[in-house]
Amino acid sequence: MTTRTRSIAATLAIVSALALTGWLHAAESSLPMANPEEVGLSSVRLVRINELIQRHIDAGEISGAVTLVARRGHVAHLEAHGRTAFEGGVATARDAVFRIASMTKVITGVAVMMMVEEGKLRITDQVSQYIPEFAGLDVAVASSGRPAGSGDGERLVDRVPALRPVTVRDLLTHTSGLVSGPMSNASERPIAQRPGETLADYVPRLGQTVLEFQPGSRWSYSPGAGFQTLGRIVEIVSGRPLDVFMQERIFDPLGMGDTSFHPDATLASRLVTAYRRSDDGVELDPDPDRMQRPKFHRASGGLVSTAGDYVKFGQMLLNGGVLNGKRLLSPRTVEQMAGLHIADTLPGRLRGEGYGLGVRVVSDAVAGGSRLSDGSYGWSGAFGTHFWVDPRDEIVAILMIQTPIRELRPAFENAVMQAIID
Repeated sequence: MTTRTRSIAATLAIVSALALTGWLHAAESSLPMANPEEVGLSSVRLVRINELIQRHIDAGEISGAVTLVARRGHVAHLEAHGRTAFEGGVATARDAVFRIASMTKVITGVAVMMMVEEGKLRITDQVSQYIPEFAGLDVAVASSGRPAGSGDGERLVDRVPALRPVTVRDLLTHTSGLVSGPMSNASERPIAQRPGETLADYVPRLGQTVLEFQPGSRWSYSPGAGFQTLGRIVEIVSGRPLDVFMQERIFDPLGMGDTSFHPDATLASRLVTAYRRSDDGVELDPDPDRMQRPKFHRASGGLVSTAGDYVKFGQMLLNGGVLNGKRLLSPRTVEQMAGLHIADTLPGRLRGEGYGLGVRVVSDAVAGGSRLSDGSYGWSGAFGTHFWVDPRDEIVAILMIQTPIRELRPAFENAVMQAIID
């Protein structure tokens, strides 16, 4: 290679790097780009993330993905992989839009804690203080009688009074028993959300359901109803519809312009195709937008977002509630959210994983076989998305896919953590 050729090559490399950095500043204006080694990550080892994702693409399990790793406030890895669909898709872009499903819950949790900070509610408050229909809830007890008429093997249930009221904390920690198991699920079906309804229409009817267990006695995931109720409480105490509250109080301050309950045409055009697993491999999800219904702001899982948007939210948490001078929460409140409210000894929790306010918390990585640091917290989504915040190692990591592959989550965690070199 001649001196002139080397000079041209070096110039092109610099231009490419500046262009990439400029793109990243445009798409990730809150988080600057850094070479991995500058923030204690290995460039060579981060390539293993790409190799991991490519193996799943080659196996026909996902069409594509976006992966992001930030450390110490800088994006060190942001890669788009594969295509937006198995058939008819285009190359995945870094700003591809994904249905984040239950990763919405963490944002709802922040909204609740903002209201706590303003003195408008307490996590120890009874839900019935805000939604009177929740007073006097009963708990389901399986009877020894005949199978229920649903034909799915459920049994008739008896009702006994709840020993104590359901609290906001119970909802945040999935210890309420609200629509979180076969008996309570069956009681919710007759009053399920209907087309055109709002949270204000639906949530009060949940007072007609039976709880799966006595409040606080176990952990069992409430995929929808628990956080819909929290979303409605935010609406009541803030005086704003949930989508407006989140836009004005969370998305706008953080610069999350690609996050929405109801994607417009621009966002919809960048949505990645959703799939589900079947005995034959993967197939198109028949109703991928079921969580984005008009007027219904699904606080449990209705948001779409990008990796670039969600890392701003994650970095805000890692920073103790602030990003770019915009403070959403105090450091003490973020610590409380990520604190160990539910130990891994409570029935229903996994060994080594407790639960905070809307987030799982790694309480003992060795006992749980996790590669994450103790104190790491985050959550996942039904379409395969996954994220965590690691206060000890100053990491925010995000996996965006649209096929529910649970085994990819710990593999991604390992690929990120093995890249830390200081």
